[in-house]
Amino acid sequence: MADTKAVDTETEPPGKQPKSVRVVLLALMITMMLAMLDNMIVGTAMPTIVGELGGLEHLAWVVTAYTLATAASTPLWGKLGDMYGRKGMFMASIVLFLIGSALSGMAQDMGQLIAFRAVQGLGAGGLMVGVMAIIGDLIPPRERGKYQGMMAGVMALAMIAGPLVGGTITDHWGWRWAFYINLPLGVVALAAISVVLHLPRKRAQARIDYLGAGLLTVGITAIVLVTTWGGTEYAWTSARIMELTGIGVAALVGFVFWQTKAAEPVVPLHIFRSRNFTLMSVIGFIVGFVMFGATLFLPLYQQSVQGASATNSGLLLLPMLGAMLVTSMVAGRVTTNTGRYKVFPVVGSVLMVVGLYLLSTMDTGTSRFMSGVFMAVVGFGMGCLMQITMLVAQNSVEMKDMGVASSSTTLFRTLGSSFGVAIMGALFNSRVQDVMSEQGGALGARVTEKSAQLDAASLAKLPEAVREAYQHAVSAGTHSAFLLGAVVAVVALVAAVFVKEVPLRGAGPESDAEGGAAAGDGTAAKAVVVEAV
Repeated sequence: MADTKAVDTETEPPGKQPKSVRVVLLALMITMMLAMLDNMIVGTAMPTIVGELGGLEHLAWVVTAYTLATAASTPLWGKLGDMYGRKGMFMASIVLFLIGSALSGMAQDMGQLIAFRAVQGLGAGGLMVGVMAIIGDLIPPRERGKYQGMMAGVMALAMIAGPLVGGTITDHWGWRWAFYINLPLGVVALAAISVVLHLPRKRAQARIDYLGAGLLTVGITAIVLVTTWGGTEYAWTSARIMELTGIGVAALVGFVFWQTKAAEPVVPLHIFRSRNFTLMSVIGFIVGFVMFGATLFLPLYQQSVQGASATNSGLLLLPMLGAMLVTSMVAGRVTTNTGRYKVFPVVGSVLMVVGLYLLSTMDTGTSRFMSGVFMAVVGFGMGCLMQITMLVAQNSVEMKDMGVASSSTTLFRTLGSSFGVAIMGALFNSRVQDVMSEQGGALGARVTEKSAQLDAASLAKLPEAVREAYQHAVSAGTHSAFLLGAVVAVVALVAAVFVKEVPLRGAGPESDAEGGAAAGDGTAAKAVVVEAV
């Protein structure tokens, strides 16, 4: 049995977490793995899914429906957790995700699959938020740094294992198991959290801000659709894109205005009065922008230009992901031991700018070793930033706003990834098509007319001259995309310079008092811990 009580963080011996807390953390890591692994496994299975269900013209919506539902529901899960208790909301999001997974595995046509993926995405919106917010409740910020390596390891494992696991499952069990595989893992996490995790129950008196939730959902949906469709389904200057942009801007402006009037706002604007929280939101957006752009174009470059196997596309990112994992563990340990963290956003941003610039210098003659070194530099930079952004953001708000702080930071990173993939992708495609027209002639222009990304089979069928032209075109495209990423990363560096190093709560009585003041209420925060009896 486990009992729960709220205690002052300074009375808890630093670094001594009860066994039941470690069980909860394991369950949280499994849940985090589900959220990150899903899209990568499904992406590998998509050709087989289309072959059985048909509906190739609706293929993009399998991913878009999931992304939209995740982004739109993320802030709502955070707010509901703050109002009604994090454990119940977190378990509800897991159940919804598992229902969506089971239904997706049973889909009989593309329309059903898209609808069920949306259900799955609604649940996924609460998974990452729940993990971060519950860790924020269980572990004081000063002690939280040591768990960064664990979270970074889960992220790295998901990115590496996703394509490999997805291919293996699809080849041996069938594509439906790409969804069914979530069920046993989810049930294990659900059971562990239900039995071991005990948090104080909350009963909210305020009503849910339905108007604010609706405006935010419309605004996020419109913006994600603009970044998804712009330059692919529709031209950036088309009427449809302009309409969606107008709707998105109007809805978000209306949302901000309404949040100043609402009795219980979905996203309390006062959290942005904290300079550190606002700066961490900006840095998180840029980390999402850079990270997902890099994971999209690096395997493409190595397959098309360096002749690497598509089967091992996940392993090609090992230098970046390994560096990110090691650095995140070191940063977490140093933060726990010293209570200081400003150096990591600054150094991480510098390394990210330098690494992206180095990646932009790659051409058809760059060796795999050199590209691996460049990727490692980017990985070292992101390792300094990935978890520190969440840790500082959570340390900048009161405990009662932990959920919305976690969800807002997660949302900014999600939106950053949408913008990164869209903008870097549009720049890449445009550059590839221009170079193919210049060097490949009429045949080159026709080859990349529908898509700038060719698979290995299509590439092998091209005449030698056109294949060489395509390799130069991909090099030029990655140069433009990564150079843009380096310029955008400079904004993260500027934001990091202005971060104020506020002592982390849990670092001792003096630090607790300062941390509480920084959070806005002038009191030391309470940390909820689970003690085994």
